[in-house]
Amino acid sequence: MSDFPNQARAVIVGGGIVGCSTAYHLADLGWDVVLLERKKLTSGTTFHAAGLVGQLRSNANITQLLGYSVDLYKRLEAETGQATGWKMNGGLRLACNAERWTEVKRQATTAHSFGLEMELLTPSEAQELWPLMQVDDVVGAAFMPTDGQANPSDITLSLAKGARQKGTRIFEDTKVTEVIVENGIIKGVETEKGRIDTPIVIACCGQWTRQFAKQVGVNVPLVPIEHQYMVTDQIDGVTPDLPTLRDPDRLTYYKEEVGGLVMGGYEANPILWAKNGIPKDFHYTLLDSNFDHFEQLMELSLGRVPALETAGIKTLTNGPESFTPDGNFILGEAPELRNFFVGAGFNAYGIAAGGGAGMALAEWVAKGAPPYDLWAVDIRRFGRPHFDDDWIRARTYEAYGKHYTMAWPHEEHSSARPCRKSPLYDALKTQGAVFGEKLGWERPNWFAEPGEEARDIYTYQTPNWHDAVAREHKAAREAAVLFDQTSFAKFVLKGPEAEAALGWIAANDVRGPVGTLTYTQMLNDHGGIECDLTCARTAPDEFYIVTGTGYATHDFDHIARNIPQGMDAQLVDVTSAYAVLSIMGPRARDIVQALTHADMGNDAFPFGTCQMIAIAGAPVRALRVTYVGELGWELHVPTEYATAVHGALMQAGEPHGLCNAGYRAIETLRLEKGYRAWASDIGPDHTPLEAGLGWAVKLKTNIDFRGRSACAAQTENGVKKIMATFTTAPGVILSGRETIYRDGARCGWLSSAGFGHTVQKSIGMGYVRDASGITRADVLNGQYELEVAGERVPAEACLSALYDPKIEKVKA
Repeated sequence: MSDFPNQARAVIVGGGIVGCSTAYHLADLGWDVVLLERKKLTSGTTFHAAGLVGQLRSNANITQLLGYSVDLYKRLEAETGQATGWKMNGGLRLACNAERWTEVKRQATTAHSFGLEMELLTPSEAQELWPLMQVDDVVGAAFMPTDGQANPSDITLSLAKGARQKGTRIFEDTKVTEVIVENGIIKGVETEKGRIDTPIVIACCGQWTRQFAKQVGVNVPLVPIEHQYMVTDQIDGVTPDLPTLRDPDRLTYYKEEVGGLVMGGYEANPILWAKNGIPKDFHYTLLDSNFDHFEQLMELSLGRVPALETAGIKTLTNGPESFTPDGNFILGEAPELRNFFVGAGFNAYGIAAGGGAGMALAEWVAKGAPPYDLWAVDIRRFGRPHFDDDWIRARTYEAYGKHYTMAWPHEEHSSARPCRKSPLYDALKTQGAVFGEKLGWERPNWFAEPGEEARDIYTYQTPNWHDAVAREHKAAREAAVLFDQTSFAKFVLKGPEAEAALGWIAANDVRGPVGTLTYTQMLNDHGGIECDLTCARTAPDEFYIVTGTGYATHDFDHIARNIPQGMDAQLVDVTSAYAVLSIMGPRARDIVQALTHADMGNDAFPFGTCQMIAIAGAPVRALRVTYVGELGWELHVPTEYATAVHGALMQAGEPHGLCNAGYRAIETLRLEKGYRAWASDIGPDHTPLEAGLGWAVKLKTNIDFRGRSACAAQTENGVKKIMATFTTAPGVILSGRETIYRDGARCGWLSSAGFGHTVQKSIGMGYVRDASGITRADVLNGQYELEVAGERVPAEACLSALYDPKIEKVKA
């Protein structure tokens, strides 16, 4: 006990692969770190992981993070002297029907977009790499030569050894009994061996993380689920260099192990575990093998690998793993408690992610931000529904069952719904609404007319909602539409220093008089876009802030933590207080004017302003703004008035052709206008100048704001990427992540895509990159192609809106 520390710069709780990787990387950054493991290193879930290491994901930065894991595992054994079991034997993925083959070809294009090698193979070529399999039903395959496999325990112990060599102190059999918090500030941890004073706690506790974090009011939405795989005796023909194999149509995966095979999978009916809490002394513990439950995967595998029928079975391993509601792991600083960080919920790919996740989490701790945009795994992507255990279990059950099913474009979850409903939900449902869900909110995606099937039918071809969205799109361009956008996140920033606080956080100038509506980004120190939102000045000391549904937790946290210390300004979430009806289209003014005594004319109510008006007895905050490129207003209505205002608008709009419209029409309309979307087109890795939003940055003022110096430097020195809009022939189906080629060379990928019903072209948006620098003229002078599902198609690039009527509709 004499060497047990009483203080540390940071304490990591949990000695699995993520905790050890975080310790390794923090020590590499020169930090004094203590890692505490309640039992033995790897004894939670790491020791029974299958150990497959794949890299490709649908998100470029998560793919980059997994690629970092591979690079680390290649060199780790030589650095530490501790074996890792790493071998880069490549990974095969099979397709057994036409739609899956389209998915695999699009995945190959995604790999090319992100700079990875991925080869498309015929069934016979795939069989040459994996001779034991039957390929009678295989349509094609993809091979990634840089994928591989590792021994989970060995690679974790190698990371731990490397961390110790760099100065980290690691203590096993040391349970943390309490995180000590005083007045909202972390002061240390209490353990079975004594107290350690520390300002930072990093929870990498695997399936225990939810319960551990809950003690200090932090919500980590994850669920333990039983996951089984079998290990066979040696099988003739299984060689050490056999690639890993994923057979998603049969829900199974395979890897070589000591001359035999590991075979596991993701069944559609998983078994949730520890609903009443994890047993007290659960470590180095497996659950009872469930042969009856595993039989469904065994039967599917025999059709692929007949040798399994006669192979001896060494073990059927049943170990619980932590899974999350969206299938992505959880990283970052908890919004509920400063300096409490989380790395957990790895959905059975913790070995593949462990190296990169530890690196990213270490940088997040040490530098206050991750090395690049990690929104896909950011803990702040969660919100109100994710507090409820029953909701989390229901959604995670569905997500587990979809692990190997088709990843359809625009696919919605079906579980734990409906949860959060607009006051208009029932009325819109009777009017044909087909709902999607975001952060628990039910949102109309499109409206079916009588005779149309009111449900999504997913495909990689033209979807069944295409014509319905075209109707709504046409109505928005020619008449008027009404969108229920109640799910918008809404905040009030209030206080004597609200303007000064917002002036520091917002890149645009928010000093306008009461009634001014300002579109702005909020930046990080590198000029990257952390938030993209609208601020309405409602009083000299008050701003009403509107942002996207999915960003409620993230944006609230960003604004709150960036209010300069000591400034008198308070931020309050008022999302549930207001419904939002957005009326858009050339006839929008006629409709609203018929319902209010307020002058809705352009002179009295110009673009970029807001006013309080009355409609149907309701006080309505009207914001003249558009995300679809048409005349219109967002009408923010106290929730209890929503149905009355909606009814009045629909009645007044009938002679003008007003109709309901959904979020999929918003997407097609905004693509024609070239409006950017946060988390796809813009984000922390992109600056306003790169995104074509420099006009919304107040560099011409003398007001300081976060990110100003980075933006000023780009203004002086130029940029290395520029956002452009691309169009192709209407028969080409674009869904995002298609590779952009400029003058024959790969230069980026599409960040978002869809179809423009007015211009009758497929549309994509993406950055044109050049490491030596690029100008607008360079972009326009290039010749472009897009790689779509492995084939190149000609494309045209532009830097302005594809649809831009030069009339008063949207400009004052």
